[in-house]
Amino acid sequence: MGAPGWGLLVRQLRGTRGALGGLLVWSGVEALPPLVSGLFVSAAVDQGFLAGRPAVGLAWLGGFGAAMAVRAFAARAGFPHLAGVVEPLRDALVERVVRSALARPSADPAEVARLTEQVEAARQLTATLLRTLRGVGVTLVAALTGLALLAPAVLPLVLLPLLAAGLVFVRLLRPMAARRGSVVLAEERLAAEAGRALHGLRDVQAAGSGEAVARALAEAAEESAAAARALGRASAARALVVASGGRLPVLAVLAAAPWLLAHDALSAGELLGVATYLLQQLDPAVRTLAGTVGGWLLNLAVVLDRLAEVTDQPSRAGTAVEGDASPPGVPVGEVRLLGVRFAHGPAAAAVLDGVDAVFGAGEHVAVVGPSGVGKSTLAGLLAGLVAPTGGAVVVGGGARGVVLLPQEAYVFPGSLWDNLAWLAPEVSARELTAAVERLGAGELVARLGGLTAGLVPDPGELSAGERQLIALVRTYVARAAVVVLDEATCRLDAAAEERVERAFAERPVTLVVIAHRISSALRADRVLLLDGGGGLSARHGDLQVLSPFYRELVGHWLGSVPAGGTGPAS
Repeated sequence: MGAPGWGLLVRQLRGTRGALGGLLVWSGVEALPPLVSGLFVSAAVDQGFLAGRPAVGLAWLGGFGAAMAVRAFAARAGFPHLAGVVEPLRDALVERVVRSALARPSADPAEVARLTEQVEAARQLTATLLRTLRGVGVTLVAALTGLALLAPAVLPLVLLPLLAAGLVFVRLLRPMAARRGSVVLAEERLAAEAGRALHGLRDVQAAGSGEAVARALAEAAEESAAAARALGRASAARALVVASGGRLPVLAVLAAAPWLLAHDALSAGELLGVATYLLQQLDPAVRTLAGTVGGWLLNLAVVLDRLAEVTDQPSRAGTAVEGDASPPGVPVGEVRLLGVRFAHGPAAAAVLDGVDAVFGAGEHVAVVGPSGVGKSTLAGLLAGLVAPTGGAVVVGGGARGVVLLPQEAYVFPGSLWDNLAWLAPEVSARELTAAVERLGAGELVARLGGLTAGLVPDPGELSAGERQLIALVRTYVARAAVVVLDEATCRLDAAAEERVERAFAERPVTLVVIAHRISSALRADRVLLLDGGGGLSARHGDLQVLSPFYRELVGHWLGSVPAGGTGPAS
């Protein structure tokens, strides 16, 4: 596991020391059967059956059966402690992903969804590893300890091939981890390319870029397949090493058995006891341990490294953004984009390149354009969460007066009032009630118990649209000069979206809407069209005259909608 992933895991597990301690105690109890198995079998044979005392032999075997019953009880007793480790880990990782998403408003929602899936994978892998390793680890240690107590003469025959295979296996772990990481990244790229293509099919058709999209998908699919093939080759080499480590000690003991018996280095019972340790304890433990470390542990390492890398962002408590004071000479609420350029890296192509526009104070602006053209990036620039790599973004009133609401609305467990008043703690009950009614959230608030008594026990029980309504009310009552809605109404139907946008437009704020439907552009005072890195700003009717591309987009939007509908935009 890389340093970022290891550090992340250690930090999250520090708060679960008590549960880890309980798990360790019960794991020690589970070590009893593998420790005594060979000793009891040897005693049963030498002191019982070969000595003509079958009752004594059966008693020794009965003792081994009792030890197995104790192990079963210990395994069951350890499960609550296991839950005490993995559930807090899952909660902490989810919180980290959410905070990272809030700090990166330009983050792709599909990426956030994939990170959430990786959090669940991390929880399941951690649980599986702890459950498996505690059983396999104690079995391996107990079997070697019992072997040393029963027949120290065979210990070198067992340890030498086992250690040799272990060293080779450890050498294979780093390339295995690298190849697993390549598989994860390739799958992410393929999912991202496919998601963008499906989300923007209308734009692809309008722009005539189907062949380019198909090439990108084919390249991503081939990259994913090549990474999977490389991982398969490494897995085959690992399987060969594991088989050698588990079976060579057995073959070595079998080859030496005649000499050991002839020279009284082993009795018949001791040989059976050694075989019990090797075949029933050591070999299965080695195979399981190697499979666990080479499979699940490497998967966990890759997942945690990825989570640590992607979510290593400064945390923010909300979507209200800190910033400087109002620039001199710029009215509060006015927004100026002055040759704005943004690229994700020095060598990367610019997402936005030379965008110029002015949004007047109190103006309602819709931002439109094909998928991936930089609309969400522009939202992050307006909120001050990312800095332009060229040009300037000037906001009258400073970034403190900007509230950004992303597509994935954040709702936390707790009181409904705290959720709604998060950005405006001083809001009165009358103001909040009026906002709830104006935005059409009255039914939802009533179902949750009302403003003062309502609770959100589990945000996951709310639909995506209900979470968006709560976040929209929160944003509506915030004291902001500029409100940026980054597809923040995409989970609402067209009528609810219109109600929300008209409500915001009636307030004395500058409203910037990253358009999800063409109706948003029709309602706006001004439309900013982003295309090919540049931007063109005008009224809807004027933009249809000025931009053939905008006419194409509008035609495709309206042409795909039943009469009276509004249709989705990109």
